Amino acid sequence: MTGAAAALTVTLAAGALAAPASAATPRPGHGDHRHEATQGALDGIVAEGVPGVTAQVRDKYGSWNAASGVGDLRRGTPRGKHDSFRVGSITKTFVATVLLQLQAEGRIDLDDTVGKWLPGVVEGNEHDGDAITVRQILNQTSGIADYSRDDEFSRKVFSTEFFKHRYDTWTPEQLVKLAMRNKRVFEPGKGWGYSNTNYVVAGMIIKKVTGNAYGDEIERRVIEPLDLKATIAPGTRATMPRPSSRAYGKLPLDPEAKTYDVTELNPSFASSAGEVISDSADLNRFYSALLGGRLLPKEQLAEMKDTVSRGEDRGGRYGLGLIELTLPCKGTVKRTVWGHDGDLHGSSNLAVTTEDGSHSLALNMNGDWAGDADPVAEAEFCGK
Repeated sequence: MTGAAAALTVTLAAGALAAPASAATPRPGHGDHRHEATQGALDGIVAEGVPGVTAQVRDKYGSWNAASGVGDLRRGTPRGKHDSFRVGSITKTFVATVLLQLQAEGRIDLDDTVGKWLPGVVEGNEHDGDAITVRQILNQTSGIADYSRDDEFSRKVFSTEFFKHRYDTWTPEQLVKLAMRNKRVFEPGKGWGYSNTNYVVAGMIIKKVTGNAYGDEIERRVIEPLDLKATIAPGTRATMPRPSSRAYGKLPLDPEAKTYDVTELNPSFASSAGEVISDSADLNRFYSALLGGRLLPKEQLAEMKDTVSRGEDRGGRYGLGLIELTLPCKGTVKRTVWGHDGDLHGSSNLAVTTEDGSHSLALNMNGDWAGDADPVAEAEFCGK
């Protein structure tokens, strides 16, 4: 999920920060000199105070894997170049891809109402599922309240009460009901507002249409065809697969702003809005295949890339689970990349690729209180 509290960036357990150390050094002769600026930007993230960062670039020359900083603050071990991590809202692109595939198969129309598939689910406090389309939940123009802003949810997830609830299981139905306790943000189609509830509803629609959990459909339609060995929808699984590093962050509602280790947690509170686990290599393969036309017919890919403004404060434009981002390169040259960002419990991520899918970057920071991924994207794509 993405953004501050609304993005569910939460954290757990202790440890003093260790001195950062770069875990990747460019080696002339292996093509790494082409990524010196990118490596410098990764090191810069660590210099800002993030424990560690892992990344991969994939282009016509092959794959370049890098890391910087620390993966485990207590042990002082370096960040791994091939770590798995929680991708947060990057999950949304996977979910949107499945729904667009279902549309291509004639099993659903994106202009169907939510009420057609989930009657009575999106109701209350001005919400009306019969007035909201599937397309509007995918491009965040539905006006549905974000459950992660609900007071009860915030208390259990963003305050120190999290320690009591880190292994709780949340059902999609529970999460949507939390959202319905809050007033609609705007009339459907009359604004743009990031809401994790939209993609919980999307996951519920996938199950209604197919009879299968959204994660099972992602596995069958995306993970298996692309051979994404590190990608899973974990459901209620609290532990991380290996290899992986520890994830650190600060609870937004903790007045002491301590740093905690939140590596283990039940990710069901993120559901189909942000629970997927993957690694940089898999994310690059996914976005490269998606933008390269291997997962969707031309018509559906064009619909996915039909964007609306996210507002001046956020920048970029939002399609159907896909962000169009124009990088502010020096001079008059601009570079446009497509992908998504995501944050979840001590895990901050960015995965982007060029429009033809030929040049991709994916990275993860194992800390959520500092660090900016944009300079890494600019270093990798600007001037190339």
